[in-house]
Amino acid sequence: MTLAKTDAGLRMLKDRASGLSPRQRAALILFDGQRSLEEVLAATSAGGVTRADIEHLLDLGLVADQPPMQPFSDSGPGGLDRDRYLQAYAVATALTAELGGKWGNLDLAVEAANNLEELEALAPRIRSAVGPLKFARLEALLRPR
Repeated sequence: MTLAKTDAGLRMLKDRASGLSPRQRAALILFDGQRSLEEVLAATSAGGVTRADIEHLLDLGLVADQPPMQPFSDSGPGGLDRDRYLQAYAVATALTAELGGKWGNLDLAVEAANNLEELEALAPRIRSAVGPLKFARLEALLRPR
């Protein structure tokens, strides 16, 4: 099943006081009509997203089933790994969603990151914002051994 954000889902993302949990928001961001339900669950499992969170988004009408669009490329510029990007993106959005407004637009910058290179560029700011202990989870995904 391939899910995509509905118009209501897009409006919900723009509304920072939406009532969604950080986990649900992270999952909602990833539903783009290209990733399957299983891909989003795999990418967000480190952040604690469950099927119940996805069902809640479906019940609210924030996402809907749709035929898949053009497939997401397995590797972007520089041969970056798609699965690693999806996992790192999910962790980064979960970490920055907890920050609130103190760190400016860091959460928006993370949401706009389209590949691992862009997430790596934000890594120093994320580390400063969340501290080295929380950042370690993201760092492991950005710089695997």
